[in-house]
Amino acid sequence: MQLYNKLSAKERAELIEKAGDKRITLSFYKYHLISNTSLFRDYLFQMWECLGVLGRIYIASEGINAQLSMPSQNFEKFKANLDDIDFLKGIRLNIAIEQDNFSFLKLKVKIRRNIVADGLEENSFDLSNTGKHVDAKEFNTLAENPNTLLIDMRNHYESEIGHFEGAILPDVDSFRESLPIIEKKFEKEKKRKNILMYCTGGIRCEKASAFLKHKGYDNVYQLEGGIIEYTRQVDEEKIQNKFIGKNFVFDHRRSEKISNQIIASCHQCGEKCDKHVNCENEACHLLFIQCQNCAIKFENCCSDECAKINSLPYEEQKKLRKGKKNSNKIFKKGRSDVLKFKKTSS
Repeated sequence: MQLYNKLSAKERAELIEKAGDKRITLSFYKYHLISNTSLFRDYLFQMWECLGVLGRIYIASEGINAQLSMPSQNFEKFKANLDDIDFLKGIRLNIAIEQDNFSFLKLKVKIRRNIVADGLEENSFDLSNTGKHVDAKEFNTLAENPNTLLIDMRNHYESEIGHFEGAILPDVDSFRESLPIIEKKFEKEKKRKNILMYCTGGIRCEKASAFLKHKGYDNVYQLEGGIIEYTRQVDEEKIQNKFIGKNFVFDHRRSEKISNQIIASCHQCGEKCDKHVNCENEACHLLFIQCQNCAIKFENCCSDECAKINSLPYEEQKKLRKGKKNSNKIFKKGRSDVLKFKKTSS
């Protein structure tokens, strides 16, 4: 069987639109020792391609991290497939709050060193010794406790559009940056304070809580299932929602509305806005927040310079890019100097 995508994203989008089937977007993760990652990768690709699964799945010797979508009619078959895998049997699936048929347009099952990049030495601490998992109700109670430090384990561009009330928001570009910063900043509180963490779906907190416990932190807690599961419990159990704004997600949707507040601003004019876009100039592709007026003014680009480049014939754009390697700087989320109202680093 062919173990790679046969269709382009555009071709896949056309097929999805033509089929007219509703698709369901979800995510899950599991830390578990996988001895043969290549074999497991190939098995998943074959099984899931048959079910119309699309998404981004990372496999490492430490486990699996999956964000994907599938036709809703194949959901039960997909769950049955997971249940046939011993360490994934009965795993919690984080169903997206807002559905979109085009959240993913390719099936990518990749082997990585880690299922979430952390910058830590492999096997340097026990991943099974995590903090206590708490549900939405317990989370709210702990968050209200004056002896609790509520920490957002996500990146600055995620927390900029939405976060829990009273949360500490580390101004970092990546998860690997946050761990040493948090461990050092709150070292004096490791025996005295409750450390309560949250992230999108729980995977970053799973590793962060084990890391902090390894560093001698005693009272470590993590939000079970992250913001996605919290929102589901808030809706179903009529619990007070302490999350303000949107939850950033890593797919075509880019975000899910959790509350009606808009807490961010357009990076180009400063007006209230929480819509992330990528610069239309392929040589830039910067992720930033842009309102509708600025989208028109700058032709969906981050600057006049990018708009000028983007207006050139495609072949001329290719010539300008030739021989130039994309620097990591262009992927700094919302950090470019061309953005007058960007979120600045501390």
